[in-house]
Amino acid sequence: MRVLLAIDGSMSSDRARDLVARIEWPEGTRIRVVAALERSAELAGVPWLVAPPPDENEIEGSLIRQYQTALEAAERSLERVGRTIEPILLRGRAATAIVEEAETFGSDLIVIGNRGQGQFGTMLLGSVSAEVVDHAPCPVLVARSHDLRSVLYADDGSEGAREAGDLLASWPFFRGLRTTVISVSEVAIPWSAGMAPGLYDQVMESYVESVQEARRERAALVSVTADRLSDAGLVTSVDVRDGDPAPSIVKAAIEHGVDLVVMGTRGHTGLSRILLGSVARNVLTHAPCSVLIVRQHTFKEHRRADDAASGAESGAEEKTTA
Repeated sequence: MRVLLAIDGSMSSDRARDLVARIEWPEGTRIRVVAALERSAELAGVPWLVAPPPDENEIEGSLIRQYQTALEAAERSLERVGRTIEPILLRGRAATAIVEEAETFGSDLIVIGNRGQGQFGTMLLGSVSAEVVDHAPCPVLVARSHDLRSVLYADDGSEGAREAGDLLASWPFFRGLRTTVISVSEVAIPWSAGMAPGLYDQVMESYVESVQEARRERAALVSVTADRLSDAGLVTSVDVRDGDPAPSIVKAAIEHGVDLVVMGTRGHTGLSRILLGSVARNVLTHAPCSVLIVRQHTFKEHRRADDAASGAESGAEEKTTA
């Protein structure tokens, strides 16, 4: 397995580092630890500056020493038998450098701390972690704690959610964890303005039937999913709720006291994300715990590439033996 851990020496990245250190990764896992140092004028926070600041070299040297210290500390913390730790100092804009390195490395997972920029900044500008989630070629775990003992898995029946479930079922370090499968039934309450009382009663009756049918569908969905995850070795329970999905998932994470929310998403970028957001975006922003986002196709494509690589290695071994 190939894990890319992004750090910057902050308390947030220390939590991400400690979480990676505690996970029982499969034998032979490679963990590439990266710190991204921005170039020239960006270091002073003025990327539009034509002439470099007079103390540019001093600023850069100080940051290089800070990041090298963080990389060395991470290497010591992560060392275990059966793991390979690869510390690397990247140059360039943080989110871009992390995503490009993940592509080069062929990462199965990116782990990054959650630093955020406040509610307004996250919505309009995005943080490094949010931008990495948007563009990463693989699933991304945004760490808010160093523990991984319990999981809340959000399943809405979509292909993205299915891929997140496949990840849970196939990655060995999830086995044995207490996992709650949640699905939220979202049926809008009908608007009553200008509607005749008798007609509105009929509409409400139809609405109640729709809610009940949605609940039955969600209950059936989580039951099947929970059985599938149980067969894979997870300890499962189910939770079906009504309402707005993102706040419901966040509330459930608090009530169940989980360490990690796992969910799939089709992903939204640009103006649609700024104006509307997405369930995954809102959960990522407001959840009190770590969040693992599996963007649609990122896990499937990696599994396909891994299968192809394994097949090529097997073929080469057979050819050598012959």
